[in-house]
Amino acid sequence: VQLQESGPGLVQPSQTLSLTCTVSGASITTDYYWSWIRQTPGKGLEWVGAIGYVGSVYYNPSLKRRASISRDTSKNQFTLHLTSVTPEDTAVYYCGRATQRPVTTTSRGYWGQGTLVTVSS
Repeated sequence: VQLQESGPGLVQPSQTLSLTCTVSGASITTDYYWSWIRQTPGKGLEWVGAIGYVGSVYYNPSLKRRASISRDTSKNQFTLHLTSVTPEDTAVYYCGRATQRPVTTTSRGYWGQGTLVTVSS
């Protein structure tokens, strides 16, 4: 299973961060949590949210008002949107396949290499 994050590396404050995860080697309609986590400078990994195999979505309560996760099964992709970003949202964002939620480690499951998103004007 391989996952690849894509999206802009620089987002202006108050704008929306959008990242897409393209999955190969497995279908996102299989029974896993297709997840987003992030690592902010100086902090550990933070679970952002996940979309389940039937399309149910789950979010970190601290991000729930700003985060949304959707999917395109025809492209085998799922997407994270995070609105009203601030510099505190600067992080390396990872997408992955997990067997539970929340998840705060990339040591289990399959994860992409991560992509740095910087929030700055």
